[in-house]
Amino acid sequence: MNSEKSKLWTKNFIIVFLVNFLTALCFYLLMIIISGYAIDKFNSSLSEAGLSASIFVIGSLAGRLFCGKWLELIGYKQTLYVGVILGFVMTFAYFCSNSISLLLIVRFMHGAGFGIITTTTASIVTLIVPQERSGEGIGYYGLSQILSTALGPFIGMFLGHHGSYDTIFIVCTVISAGCLLIAPFISLPISAFSNDQLNEMNTLKFGNFFEMKVFPISLIIMLTFIGYSSVISFIAVYSQKIDLVNAAGFFFVIYAAIILISRPFTGRLFDVKGENSIMYPGIILFTVGMVLFSQAYRGYMLLFAAVLIGIGVGTIQPSTQAIAVKLVPRHRIGLANSTYFALADIGMGIGPIISGYLIRFTDYRGMYMVISIIGAFCLPLYFLVHGKSNGARL
Repeated sequence: MNSEKSKLWTKNFIIVFLVNFLTALCFYLLMIIISGYAIDKFNSSLSEAGLSASIFVIGSLAGRLFCGKWLELIGYKQTLYVGVILGFVMTFAYFCSNSISLLLIVRFMHGAGFGIITTTTASIVTLIVPQERSGEGIGYYGLSQILSTALGPFIGMFLGHHGSYDTIFIVCTVISAGCLLIAPFISLPISAFSNDQLNEMNTLKFGNFFEMKVFPISLIIMLTFIGYSSVISFIAVYSQKIDLVNAAGFFFVIYAAIILISRPFTGRLFDVKGENSIMYPGIILFTVGMVLFSQAYRGYMLLFAAVLIGIGVGTIQPSTQAIAVKLVPRHRIGLANSTYFALADIGMGIGPIISGYLIRFTDYRGMYMVISIIGAFCLPLYFLVHGKSNGARL
C-alpha cells in the first residue's frame, strides 16, 4: 500500500478540521449566551429569546438546502468561501443589531453560513480521506465538533461572567476571521463531472435538494440526536430535581473525554470489520446510557451514563455519515451530506420540543425513559435500512 496515498493528516485535512472546529466553536459560544443577551439587551420575552437561539438552526437548514447543489455546480472550495465570508460578516453584524428583529435576521443568516461551512467541510473530508480509512478519517474529523462542544459553552460562560457580550462578539469575530484566513490554503483537484451530471444537478427538482438514497440511514442520526438534545436541553433542571447538580457539572466533560479516547479505535474497527460491527454496539450502548440516565440516583450513575452515551453518539454519528456517502455517486456526495446534516439538525431542533411535551404528562425520569425507547427503535430500524445487507467483515 502506498503510505503517502493512505496518509490521513494531510494539509487539506488539517485545514478542514480547523475550519470546522472554529466554526462550531463560535456556534456553541454564542448559543450559551444569546437568549440572555436578547433579554438583557432588548428586554425580549422568553419566547423571543428562545427564538433567537432556535432560528439559527432554521438558518442552518436553509443553508444546507442549497449547499448540496452549489458544491457540484460552483465547486467545493468556492462554496466554502461563500460560507466563511457569510459567517465573518454575520459575526461582525452582531455589533450592529439594535433591535430584536434585526438580531433574529442576523441569527438566521449566521445559521445559513454555519450550514454551508459544515456541510462543505464534511463533503471535502469524504473526498480527501483515503477510501480504506474513511471510517477512521471521518471519525477524527468529527473530533473537531466534539472539542468545540466542550470548549464553546465553557468559554461562553467564562466570558459571560468575567467580560461582556461585546467581548464575546469580538472573540467570535476573531474566530471567524481565522476561518477566512486559512480557508484559501485548501488545495483541491478540479472535479471532472460530465455535462450530463452537471445539467442534472442544475435542474429545479426535489432530487437536487435532497438525496433520497441517504434518507433512511439519516433517520438513525435524527432519532439519536432527538435523544441527545433532550439531555442537553434539560440536564440542568433534571439534575436539580434529582439532587445531582455537582455530578451533572462534569457530565459533558466525561462525554467529550470518552469520545476523544474511543474515536481512534471505533474508526479503525469500522474500516476493518465493517459498519455493523460498530453500529449495533453503538446503538445498544446509547440506549442503555439513556436508560441509566433516566434512573440515576447517584453521581457515579449519572457519569457512567455519560460514558455510555458518549460512546454511543461518538460511534453512531461518524458511522452513519460514512455510510451515507458510500451510498451515492461522487457527484452527489455534497447533496448526500447536506441531506444527512439536515436531518441531524431536525433531530437537534425537535428533540427539546418532544421532551418538553412529554414532561407535561410524566416527570423527567419518565420522559427520559420514553426517549430511551426511541433510541432502542434505532436498532431494528438500522437492521432494516442497512444492516441486513452489510454483514461484518471477519
